[in-house]
Amino acid sequence: MPYICLLQEGNPNLPRFIEKAQQNNFTVVATPLNCMELPLEFENEPLNEKHTQNTTADLLLTAEQWNTRVISILSETIDCDSPNEIVRKNSEEVLKRDISWAEHLQYGGYTMVKLKGPNNLNLARVLTNKIKGILLVQIPLYNSAAAQTTWRRDIGEDETLKIIENGDSWHWWNRFRWAADFNNKLRLVLELNEGEQPSLDVILRWLGEPLEAVIIPSSMFIRNRHNFPVLPKTWQEVLKMFVKAHVNMIVSTDCSDNSLKLYSDYLNNFREMHKDSHILQSFEDVLEIPLQPLYDNLDCYTYEIFEKDPVKYKLYQNAIEAALKYRVKDDEIEDKLSIIMVLGAGRGPLARAALNAGERTGRKVRVYIIEKNPNAIRTLTAIAKKLWHNKDVHIFSKDMREFSPPEPADILVSELLGSFGDNELSPECLDCAQKLLKPDGISIPYKSVSFINPVMSSKLYNAVRNVGRMEPFSREKVSSYYNHAENGFVVLLKNVYNIDYPKALFEFVHPNPDKRKDNTRYKVLQFEVQLDCVLTGIAGYFECWLYGDILMSINPPTHTPGMPSWFPMYFPFTEPMNVKRGDTIEIHFWRCVSKQKIWYEWCLASPHTTHVHNLGGRSCPIYCT
Repeated sequence: MPYICLLQEGNPNLPRFIEKAQQNNFTVVATPLNCMELPLEFENEPLNEKHTQNTTADLLLTAEQWNTRVISILSETIDCDSPNEIVRKNSEEVLKRDISWAEHLQYGGYTMVKLKGPNNLNLARVLTNKIKGILLVQIPLYNSAAAQTTWRRDIGEDETLKIIENGDSWHWWNRFRWAADFNNKLRLVLELNEGEQPSLDVILRWLGEPLEAVIIPSSMFIRNRHNFPVLPKTWQEVLKMFVKAHVNMIVSTDCSDNSLKLYSDYLNNFREMHKDSHILQSFEDVLEIPLQPLYDNLDCYTYEIFEKDPVKYKLYQNAIEAALKYRVKDDEIEDKLSIIMVLGAGRGPLARAALNAGERTGRKVRVYIIEKNPNAIRTLTAIAKKLWHNKDVHIFSKDMREFSPPEPADILVSELLGSFGDNELSPECLDCAQKLLKPDGISIPYKSVSFINPVMSSKLYNAVRNVGRMEPFSREKVSSYYNHAENGFVVLLKNVYNIDYPKALFEFVHPNPDKRKDNTRYKVLQFEVQLDCVLTGIAGYFECWLYGDILMSINPPTHTPGMPSWFPMYFPFTEPMNVKRGDTIEIHFWRCVSKQKIWYEWCLASPHTTHVHNLGGRSCPIYCT
């Protein structure tokens, strides 16, 4: 559940602090571990027998309160990476003691530690070895002092880069999480400040990290004309991006501040106004194995999800209408019949679009419905008897690749696209079905293009790493990490940083004009790194032209609004890689074909070289039969 947290140091009485926070509409408090006062009755001496087991601070709150109302803050005075051996060893002992106490208070709770500089490797070692719950890592959103180094002329380029790297708070975090082996219990807490606002790229990079919350100091609030505290407009734009990413908010202030309720009310209203809530929110950053409708028959649940997309079928209907008007002129309406074949009709939404297009344009149509799924055929037959009994509709329970039609089609309509365009084998299916089409016939769609771009996402990297699974289909065996990490996944991308913009990869045209049909592909694409980051994988999308300029797209720059039918693809690299601003990322991508299966292979050639992933389709084949 989203929360707004109150952070105030110097509150010795924790129950009263929680009560004050709740009275001011804060759901959680953040407090240092070592600032908790025992109730007065436990400090009186001598203690009677009934108190001898109740003298510990865990009795200040119930177990439920410890776990749901409190974020424990570790001491800022410890320095586990100090060059002074005594300081380092003492810091380790204090830290281990405090972690043990925090784990005692909160089983699997939230503990926060603050990074104050770039050297935190020993701190990461101790913390990740001991912590059992969620570890919140607090760092500044942006270090403006380090950014100003880029304007200095008295130091060389190498020294400038080193100063920037040491001063850039993202690098503090990056070193820490590498030392912690990308532990999935690590979450980020970014502290906003009143200094110079960071660039959009800096903020977008943070959005590819495992963000838990942002800390908003009360000093950042200004008074509006009604004398209520609000954030400056420039910072409102920044906060909007974090709210849309489902990031929580922590207000830090001192104990004498009397505007607590005004802060919480403002932030609650701000979140309600700008939160990104939609029916697919539960699918965000969830890895799914792509469908293989040519190999498997889809179930009614899957069909129903597809059929709830009104935008897609409206685009198809518009395309069929335009094609009918092109093939049948107004003066031919009474005499000319158009044959429309719907390939892979499912439960009939494309057939309905074809019939609607005929009615709306006044053109005569005969619709052939070809579907291989016997269960869908039962549904189609029932629909035809009830709704299409007076229509020129004919249903065939056949694989389109083996279908021999009574007559050739004027228009082929198909819905064979996957999240990567061709990953559900539309080229292979439509090449075989091309014999069903008249020489001057029209295919809807007539072109599809896949797109890729490199991305950073700690969340997806950990999702790939942590999900064990059984191999799909009949060849059941427990997969190794490397098998699993060489899969292509369908995922609604959210917690992701796009390192560069998508570029076109593979193109397929229908009908295919080539006499010798070859659907293998190989392409090399180069991308520019805008900011230092970590490359974890490749995102994949598609654009599809139905007819003329009617575009259906999940490519972010051209995404069709309100169309939820397809989520992007994600092709992981088995290991994450640091890349630097100005680096060229060179990706090699293959589409391979055999008689039994089709598969993708991918690798990185620059700035690092990886092995070829999914070699020979060993991890994620797409079966033809």
